[in-house]
Amino acid sequence: MGEMILTKTRIHSGKWEGVLKAPAAEEQPRLAVWHLETALPGVELSAIADRPGRWRVSVPIPADLLSDGVQSFVIREEASGETLGHFTIVTGVPLEDDIRAEVDLLRAELDLLKKAFRRHVVQTAG
Repeated sequence: MGEMILTKTRIHSGKWEGVLKAPAAEEQPRLAVWHLETALPGVELSAIADRPGRWRVSVPIPADLLSDGVQSFVIREEASGETLGHFTIVTGVPLEDDIRAEVDLLRAELDLLKKAFRRHVVQTAG
């Protein structure tokens, strides 16, 4: 189907909104939005009249999925299963400790990757 690019525009009135660029699509692309193991209903795509290959995407966010903590939603193209994007909603008491722990974990992983990359460069250069 060609390369698709999904760009977030906003979250407004309980809906995630974006624009899908699908220049090679001969028909309307089909997207699925997943939260945990469940596909969300009501995903809407509409062609943008003056922009061929562009589609407005609207994803209703069910209120019953929102609770304290972090909720992640993954947007995929149905035919290929390719992940086009995601969005995350954080609610409740600020999660400073959780966020700090995540940043520390990311830093540690980045340090490991840098060391492995440097080791690879040295080994392949000689």
